[in-house]
Amino acid sequence: MRVKDLGNILENTGIPTAYRNFPEDQPQLPPYICYRVMRDNNFVADGTVFHKADIVQVELYTKHKDLETEEKVEQALSFDFVWSKEEEYIDSEKIYQIIYEIEV
Repeated sequence: MRVKDLGNILENTGIPTAYRNFPEDQPQLPPYICYRVMRDNNFVADGTVFHKADIVQVELYTKHKDLETEEKVEQALSFDFVWSKEEEYIDSEKIYQIIYEIEV
């Protein structure tokens, strides 16, 4: 599984999806998803990368707490990934941010 494959999985939810952010000329109304590579988690053996892995953050943005949309994202991720989840409310934007962290 590669990061581009993750993008396809997220797009198949029907929720607008972009890597890192949407272009300024294409603003999105919630719900929408942004995802990005945060860091690597490579397995090193004998001084070389034996297995490459990336830690990816998937961010779901919703105007209101939306359990149905969260479930849609979680079902899509559950087929291929183990994920952890946290939630933030961004006061300045008046928006919920649900953050999923996975390894790809």
